[in-house]
Amino acid sequence: MHSNRLFFKTVLTIAMLAPGAAIQTASAFCGFYVGKAGSGLFNEASQVIMARDGKRTVLSMQNDYQGDLKQFALVVPVPQVLQKGQVHVGENRIFERLDAYSAPRLVEYYDHDPCSPRVMESMAIAMDAKSSRAGSGGPSRARALGVTVEASYRVGEYDIVILSAKQSDGLVVWLKENGYQVPQAAASALQPYIRQDMKFFVAKVNLQEHAKSGYTRLRPLQFAFESEKFMLPIRLGMVNAMGAQDMVIYMLTRKGRVESSNYRTVKLPTGMDLPVFLKEGKSFGEFYKRMFDEQVRRENRAVIFTEYFWDMNWCDPCAADPLTADELRQAGVFWLRAKVSPPRPQPLRSQRSFAPRGAQNAVLTRLHVRYDEENFPEDLMFIETRDKRNFQARYVLRHAWKGEAEACPAAARYLESLRKRRLREAEQLASLTGMDIDDIRRRMKFPVTNNTDAWWKHLWK
Repeated sequence: MHSNRLFFKTVLTIAMLAPGAAIQTASAFCGFYVGKAGSGLFNEASQVIMARDGKRTVLSMQNDYQGDLKQFALVVPVPQVLQKGQVHVGENRIFERLDAYSAPRLVEYYDHDPCSPRVMESMAIAMDAKSSRAGSGGPSRARALGVTVEASYRVGEYDIVILSAKQSDGLVVWLKENGYQVPQAAASALQPYIRQDMKFFVAKVNLQEHAKSGYTRLRPLQFAFESEKFMLPIRLGMVNAMGAQDMVIYMLTRKGRVESSNYRTVKLPTGMDLPVFLKEGKSFGEFYKRMFDEQVRRENRAVIFTEYFWDMNWCDPCAADPLTADELRQAGVFWLRAKVSPPRPQPLRSQRSFAPRGAQNAVLTRLHVRYDEENFPEDLMFIETRDKRNFQARYVLRHAWKGEAEACPAAARYLESLRKRRLREAEQLASLTGMDIDDIRRRMKFPVTNNTDAWWKHLWK
């Protein structure tokens, strides 16, 4: 989200589970893990964690606000009045851990020697206390505006009020009179939530408490509550959006993969062999951004993409170590028992993989959505399916054997198949990203096809 946003940062609410597809398993991947494409690639991206089981939800929102803290306010529609104990200030590190663990990844293989009788395969498992004043009219003014202050308290560096309202114009007036900067279109965006009798969680930064905390970044806020609905009210977050926004959602559940029930959920293309130059510098990050842009365009900008789904016990290959039980509880996974996890042996970088290691009883779905008012007119609704087939956005580099064709009869056949494979790699990269295939071939140092004098060039001119 845009760093100048003063009012609605990320706006959300929660919800409903349903059974889905039959349980299946998938075979393990293998390869040397060499890089990842985290949410930091997308400048306007916000991150949300939702831990959900039954009607109970823990929602964590990371505040990436970068302006004057006096002007920060977070407004979240919630289904009930939240007591102080239901609100917690978390740590940014949990978002970083989930992002690193589930990020789209790049892996590489090395071709074996075609002249060797044995096939050698390598596998890597691899927010001013003054601004919280009562405003210009106190409780009587609030009543006149149809606004009720249901609760107020401080949690960490945040001053929090829970509001209910009878009409959106009155709520907007109350917020303005109490020092909040409210976008012009706020009243119409708030009205649907008022009709649903939802409450409004409003948080501002207490500057004195923030200074005492020693933190330079705003820490995430976490909410624990119950609701029949499994949803994310993104419409409120579009009130003062500067164009399309990216959101990465980490869904932690017990049973299976999470998908949207009111928008198509599509798995990103995965498993393609791509040119090895993507390992150079920032090439993989640039590829992933272009690829995601192209997939959004092809899907008419109206789908949610699955980037990752995996059991939290293990990974293969690992972009980062799986979260411990303690880290999962910090992320809101309330159904795990409180215990200190013993340290695990750290594998070598070339062997980043964890086999299943005992029931964590939690699975992670990573969803990535680029949304705007035109293409996402409704809030996001979700269901938890029973699909347990592992999935990761994973891209493969295959390094060629360096020998000569004369080394053995099999070498000549290998080099011919290598040429065809490189052509496919160039075509797949062009197809995924919309890049010019001749530019790709040049970077691959591969002969570029010259169609200048092709016999069909002027056929239909």
